[in-house]
Amino acid sequence: MIIVLRPHTPKAAIDEVIAEVSKLGYEPAPIFGVTQTVIAAIGDERTHQNLESLTALPQVESVLRVQKRYKLASRESHPEDTVVDVDGVKIGGGHFVLMAGPCSVESEEQLLSTARSVKAAGATILRGGAYKPRTSPYEFQGLGKEGLRLLELARKETGLKIITEVLSERDVEHVAASADILQIGARNAQNFQLLIECARSGKPILLKRGMSEKIEEWLLAAEYILAHGNPNVLLCERGIRTFETYTRNTLDLAAVAVAKKESHLPVIVDPSQGCGRADLVLALCCGAVALKADGLLVEVHPNPAEAMSDGQQQVDFAAFKELSEMIRPFLAATGRAGW
Repeated sequence: MIIVLRPHTPKAAIDEVIAEVSKLGYEPAPIFGVTQTVIAAIGDERTHQNLESLTALPQVESVLRVQKRYKLASRESHPEDTVVDVDGVKIGGGHFVLMAGPCSVESEEQLLSTARSVKAAGATILRGGAYKPRTSPYEFQGLGKEGLRLLELARKETGLKIITEVLSERDVEHVAASADILQIGARNAQNFQLLIECARSGKPILLKRGMSEKIEEWLLAAEYILAHGNPNVLLCERGIRTFETYTRNTLDLAAVAVAKKESHLPVIVDPSQGCGRADLVLALCCGAVALKADGLLVEVHPNPAEAMSDGQQQVDFAAFKELSEMIRPFLAATGRAGW
């Protein structure tokens, strides 16, 4: 870490800071300038105490980090891409995956017809909400355990792996018994006790970025899961809240590039939540694949106009088939195989 002192700090005050740095386990290396002094604190920030508390001293102007706060999620600790293996379906490290299905599980017919269609178009993982976090308490909240049963039925018939959202710590055990991947939604992105409980399940976890979450906060949320012994984390960019109202959210494709650079974890893009408009989903998918996203999480419904939740952002079967064809050249251009 680097401690920047205020201009013209007297020697006695400099010595005080040097002593504090030593006391906290670092080797101080002062650099004396004409008007300002900085002190390099040499030591492993992952095992030593944080020095940011030194800003409480009146002579300290700022403390700057050298190493990342997200230690396990960072490429500094893990230079190679992580590959998450979901019972034979590999994600990351050049392995691209299509996850698709309805926003909400509504009925057996709706789910099974969707599962068959998305599998035929190249999907290997079926998404579907059994539990739905809704802004209004009067909107459809999902089928709960019946929804999980239907997801299990779809997996048995089609062989697709299952991803579904967990809303509460009390639901982790029974959702993990049905799902192959646990999804942490944007509203729970910094629900740290839920992250820890999901980590303990041992299941792969898809962590969505919070709607107003900075990239560093997103990676630190992933750090909670990694720090509790679960290495199988998928980052998911799903759009953030901005001043723009033309789209429901603003899909931050720059965050995909940053996450791929900063972290070894696979990065998934959810274009459906990312813009909230079915007519934009295909174009955003192409952009995400061009940026080397490791997968897409797309909402698909047999008849979006009749959907019980978020019909305006779900594509139909024909559009999803077109989407799977459109992204193939982008996969080839980035050195990855399609299906």
